Amino acid sequence: MFGEEWSVGRRERSERVDRPVRELRREREKQVRGKPAVGDGRSYYSLHGHVETMAREIQRGANEVQGAEATLWQVPETLSDKILQKMKAPSKPTDVPEIRPEQLLEADGFLFGFPSRFGVMAAQCKAFFDATHELWGRQALAGKPAGIFWSTGFHGGGQELTALTAVTQLAHHGMIFVPLGYTFGSGMFEMKEVKGGSPYGAGTYAADGSRQPTELELEQAFHQGKYVAEIAKKLKHQLPSA
Repeated sequence: MFGEEWSVGRRERSERVDRPVRELRREREKQVRGKPAVGDGRSYYSLHGHVETMAREIQRGANEVQGAEATLWQVPETLSDKILQKMKAPSKPTDVPEIRPEQLLEADGFLFGFPSRFGVMAAQCKAFFDATHELWGRQALAGKPAGIFWSTGFHGGGQELTALTAVTQLAHHGMIFVPLGYTFGSGMFEMKEVKGGSPYGAGTYAADGSRQPTELELEQAFHQGKYVAEIAKKLKHQLPSA
């Protein structure tokens, strides 16, 4: 599938497995030098803006953690301008740069956000993860915490399934999945209004596209950003023992 690059990735993976644990520790230590106390990456794909709104609130929550510096990245678009125009998709934000796979190395933790497509992440996000094969080959992201947030059209659109199917991407990279659990407190049990999200992460409903994230959904997103940043801060210097 990846041609010659795939072969190189396999060789690099074999060499890394054979290297002593101490050498791996030194490499990981070099990665974190000269960085803020916690560098968190919020990577997302948003077609109609719902996930972007959630991502910005998650960034605000993460930046509440002392020493944390949350950065927003958007996943490259794969649809043509003509298709996007027919779908009446708004323009992409100009203040959020597109991410390259190697930039994942800059972060100590992640929150990946995307709309659901038939119960799985949007193809744009899957294409991005497919492009991280060299990082996978070196297991360069292993041990880093990662969470997930999303948007679905309605109740049957994958408020839990979208997260469950996305966990496979994290597992193959050796990342540590950080679910939200019920740490959001009473907001997790709200029954008087429609609310997205689940123990797997924050979520929202887009309906026909006209519905926007509610105040409660944004509060949950803020909480998730802060929660994952706190965990990333705790884990940052917990390197494997020799």
